[in-house]
Amino acid sequence: MLGGGVDDKVYGAMRKAQLALLPILTVACLRLHGDVVSADQNDGIEVLKVRPNFFLIAGAGANIAVQVGELGAVVVDTGSGQATDRVLVEIRKLTPLPIRYIINTSPDPDHVGGNEKLSAAGQSLVPTAGQTGGIALTDALSNGGAAAIVATENAAQRMSALPTDTFSEDEKDTFLNGEAIQIFAQPAAHTDGDSLVFFRRSDVVVAGDTLDLTRFPVIDLARGGSIQGEIDALNHIIGLTVTELPLVWQEGGTLVIPGHGRICDEADVVEYRDMITIIRDVIQDQIAKGKTLEQIKMSDPTVDYRPRYGSNADTFVEAIYRSLTQKK
Repeated sequence: MLGGGVDDKVYGAMRKAQLALLPILTVACLRLHGDVVSADQNDGIEVLKVRPNFFLIAGAGANIAVQVGELGAVVVDTGSGQATDRVLVEIRKLTPLPIRYIINTSPDPDHVGGNEKLSAAGQSLVPTAGQTGGIALTDALSNGGAAAIVATENAAQRMSALPTDTFSEDEKDTFLNGEAIQIFAQPAAHTDGDSLVFFRRSDVVVAGDTLDLTRFPVIDLARGGSIQGEIDALNHIIGLTVTELPLVWQEGGTLVIPGHGRICDEADVVEYRDMITIIRDVIQDQIAKGKTLEQIKMSDPTVDYRPRYGSNADTFVEAIYRSLTQKK
């Protein structure tokens, strides 16, 4: 019998019921901050209007963000590549103008799989692109007439379809469709090639896999990820967001598009950050007491969060442990 008076078997059944509902709730919650533009139950692709000129395409791998305007479309992440033809159809429904700019938030295959096809279907912002009579440098800078692909240098080193525009600084700025767009490098978070993309006029942050509401964050140590970098990235997102205060009864505030899962607001990101920080602190305390990785796993520091994020709990605990104990 549990302390609250609930039988252990009943409690276990309740937990299983919660887990069974998660996939349904995830799809439903995608719509909390967006209106459905189109949805197809056969292929799972869903298009949501986030702002009047800003859309989310879900179901094609990682979430795909699309900003449209007088110059064409800016696309953040391109999905796994398996549904790119359908994604392209949906983008063309949103605007008759070409894709101009593709930004990758990470080098993961489910974020960059559609790069080549979507870029080729787009058109460079450089007026002479593809018409230079074989001037290699000009064609290279303009991606040969196709849409530009932007990513950090670290991400580019891990991708097969190389970006045409890379940056090594902390931030890269651009201005398209009447909107300032800031791309922030987040080194050593999920990987060492992560970016956050902030659309300032739309007031939308595209977070990539530094924020993944379908599971605990995947911290890829082999590709430069770390627990502290992950927390730093989430703190950066929180720093960019504004709540609807003081008019809390109105819908408003900065919206955040995660790598996977529903559209978020600042409170959602704070909750996710706090969850990670609590688990990190518990593991850090056990390391200080001399506990081994297996002993820490046995203590189950993620137990309170497993019903919601638990699909990768053991690998998450191991990643935190190794991140905290690896030699500097």
